[in-house]
Amino acid sequence: MLFIFDWDGTLCDSKGKITKAMQLAACDLGLESLADEVIHNIIGLGLPEAIHRLYPEVEFTSRQRLREVYADHFLSLDKERPSDFFPGVAETLRQLKAGGHSLTVATGKSRKGLDRIFAVHGLTDFFHASRCADETASKPDPLMLMQLLEEFQVTAADAVMIGDTEYDMEMARRIDMPRVAVSYGAHHISRLHPYEPELCLDRFDQLLLWDRLS
Repeated sequence: MLFIFDWDGTLCDSKGKITKAMQLAACDLGLESLADEVIHNIIGLGLPEAIHRLYPEVEFTSRQRLREVYADHFLSLDKERPSDFFPGVAETLRQLKAGGHSLTVATGKSRKGLDRIFAVHGLTDFFHASRCADETASKPDPLMLMQLLEEFQVTAADAVMIGDTEYDMEMARRIDMPRVAVSYGAHHISRLHPYEPELCLDRFDQLLLWDRLS
């Protein structure tokens, strides 16, 4: 089976760091510092799309500057203490890979950002493939999923998207790909239920109990 994982909020506990970096960047540029919950709502989107949703009234050049300052703050915070995986993630991924499954990532991160995180966690050669928002379309457009399906020469029915946001669920539903939701990420699980996930995980290792793996 082709497993396609979101990164932030699904595998990696980075919600707080993303939120703080955005608030610090807004403060630096004299913009309104938004509430945590507002920023949580855009986690999963590509950074340009996320910033446009947060500050639609701000002109393009200022949004570009905010993007740069945010990235600097996030990098500084992450170097200070890299974001941890959620409990059970590392062990579960290893078991899935040992079982012969293909493991991939579909994320709103940039390629540069994801590659840096892979290196920090010693995962540079672990995943079979990945797609980032700056090299394809941002979620909820399903293009990154379609590209992964083409790369592995499988149908949507032979793959699954695992994520923590409406954007993950929506892009999978658009191409009738099975989807698994996690309850501990950026969006409350009640927002994911309408997308009819096949499974809702309170702990990542519950993925190993999914009947489709038997």
